Amino acid sequence: MRRLSENEEALSEHIREEIIGDVDVSRDLTDDEIRSHIREWLLEEGHEYEIPLQERILMEERIFNSLRKLDILEELLSDDEITEIMVNGPENIFIEKKGHLFKSPLKFSSKEKLSDVIQQIAAERNKIINESSPILDTRLPDGSRINIILPPIALNQGVLTIRRFPKEKITMKKLIELGSVSTEIVDFLRILITAGYNIFISGGTGSGKTTFLNALTEFIPKGERVITIEDSAELQVIGIENLVRLEARDKNLEGNLEVTIRDLVKASLRMRPDRIIVGECRGAEALEVLQAFNTGHDGSLSTGHANSAKDMLSRLETMVLMGMELPVSAIRAQIASGVDILVHLGRLSDGSRKLLEVSEVRGIEDGEIVISPIFQYSEDGTKKWERKGKLENTRKLSMAGLLDEARSCCS
Repeated sequence: MRRLSENEEALSEHIREEIIGDVDVSRDLTDDEIRSHIREWLLEEGHEYEIPLQERILMEERIFNSLRKLDILEELLSDDEITEIMVNGPENIFIEKKGHLFKSPLKFSSKEKLSDVIQQIAAERNKIINESSPILDTRLPDGSRINIILPPIALNQGVLTIRRFPKEKITMKKLIELGSVSTEIVDFLRILITAGYNIFISGGTGSGKTTFLNALTEFIPKGERVITIEDSAELQVIGIENLVRLEARDKNLEGNLEVTIRDLVKASLRMRPDRIIVGECRGAEALEVLQAFNTGHDGSLSTGHANSAKDMLSRLETMVLMGMELPVSAIRAQIASGVDILVHLGRLSDGSRKLLEVSEVRGIEDGEIVISPIFQYSEDGTKKWERKGKLENTRKLSMAGLLDEARSCCS
């Protein structure tokens, strides 16, 4: 990954403009035909510059990407080690590799080219982004999550943030190998998922909530009907055949036809689900999620942003109040009866992602929700997971006939 020289950049842009002018790229030309045109122009125009073969190959690829794909983003997206791409305007691009941020030497040729790429991304997903609607959340064909913000909201001539996910599904076995979680905790969560405990996963941005949620789904019994609900579909549920995937829809140009997460949660309750998985709770839909947790859909899952497991409870209260004015005591009762287990994830200073806490929601005492840690990760000294307590609410384990197994593996 490197920048071309000024002469090579200028030549590439010249060839690109010549091809656009001479060739109808909107016609059904194959990729090979486009590449052939690029090679001809490179041979003809690049002769006087004495460009080495390897440089010509790089220039060909970049010109092709600018004509048919996402320009320089394609080069970044082809690097599997890059987990995040941050475009702060056409000339400032940052990437994350192995938990660390770096400035990329690549840049867009102009703010107009960046704007073209943004509109291309939006059009591929039948989305609209402009000055009237300057914020867009969507995904790329490979499943990468992308957020776009345009001027006048963004002062950087367009901001893109792309969260990438591994091409191979990350299983719990892989997370154990990476040191993100211990075998004992995985066995414990496997039994809880099988028995139908409702689990809420919390963590900060980039802590691995979606990855962990995906991995947990491998423990869902294969014969169950599962419905996933997301703003932008990115979950990769493992091994479930009777799977229904629902995705929210933004308003159209007239401000109509919006379908929210809240709408989808309500609709899913009439679809005979065994379990409901809401990719992320961000607002008023938390009320419907809690109702789903409390109305017989045992084993449901969701995630949310929070600094700790305890903080997630306060966030849930706030989100429910966004949707309906209810007494705080009633909201806390819904949370305490609906959420069985809180799993909190975090990102450490070395860039690694780890499960930091597994806690049980015990109920309400003196008007406050009581949670009790079962496992905690110690960042001081031992840097390992410690057993802090045991599961008190074993009713679902008993009903599923898994109480003895839970005691034998997690006592």
